[in-house]
Amino acid sequence: MTVSTYSLGHADQIISRGDTKIATRTCGASSDAPVLMLMGATLSMDGWPDELVTALAGRGLYVIRFDHRDTGQSSTVPFGQAEYTVEDMMDDTLAILDAYDLPKAHLVGMSLGGYIAQMIAVRLPERVATVTLISSEPLGWDGPPLPHISQEFLDHFSKLPTVDWDDPRAVTEFLMQSERLSAGSGGEFDENRAKAGVDRMLGRAQNISSMFNHGALSTTEDWAGQYRNVDQPTLVIHGEDDPILPIENGRALARSLPCARLLSMPGVGHELPARVLDFLTDEIAAHIGARHLHERDRLLFRRPRPTEPQ
Repeated sequence: MTVSTYSLGHADQIISRGDTKIATRTCGASSDAPVLMLMGATLSMDGWPDELVTALAGRGLYVIRFDHRDTGQSSTVPFGQAEYTVEDMMDDTLAILDAYDLPKAHLVGMSLGGYIAQMIAVRLPERVATVTLISSEPLGWDGPPLPHISQEFLDHFSKLPTVDWDDPRAVTEFLMQSERLSAGSGGEFDENRAKAGVDRMLGRAQNISSMFNHGALSTTEDWAGQYRNVDQPTLVIHGEDDPILPIENGRALARSLPCARLLSMPGVGHELPARVLDFLTDEIAAHIGARHLHERDRLLFRRPRPTEPQ
């Protein structure tokens, strides 16, 4: 597959994996170090703020993001009829690396995306340069119980069967309440920004209810204790007010992974608010070392093109 070079521009491609189509979008120059960004459950690539993506590309990174199956422009099945597993979503991600001719990349994953990033780092460590885990949990945690989703969120999700998915106003309000519940205490909730994000997601979705298939996902393999085998340099970023995967999950990751450090974000929930985007850009870029890559290091990330010297 030919991947064009863009200077902070955006390019969309559809990746085929069997009958599954995965929508992808790139930003930055394809000659730069590649960063694959994995969003969390129920969210498309639109969960990554454009400002963050563009800023990372401006630091000399080739940023690739994508719609998980059942979100955005990727393949969907009706709500309640999904038969795929988390391992299938891992294989979707690997198919993107293959399609872009990338033997190795930096992985940035949020929530479920961070869980999948750990899977790839363990299963195929040679394909992962660094890992950044945002608001995530340890892969196959086998330690003392960690806190998970708040009761308030569980109560909200219990209303899913009553949502009229043919009523745009009802759908928007349900998703907006999810945004409100995800927000931390560190700043006033930005209603307009959240509404714009929901509208963007709804505008790209083929079947908006399908994204909640992710709520029934399971794994088929035994990953118990596998978080210990993520030995790539790992940056753990976690909001201290996270109501879905509380900060104890991030702390457990940072304590347990061989090469990890934790950056906690006071007043931040399960979200990427505008006020932390500069911080995230600086920390992720520094972790990856984008400013300090030598040419010989860059060559590790890309297979030679047929027209290039072998």
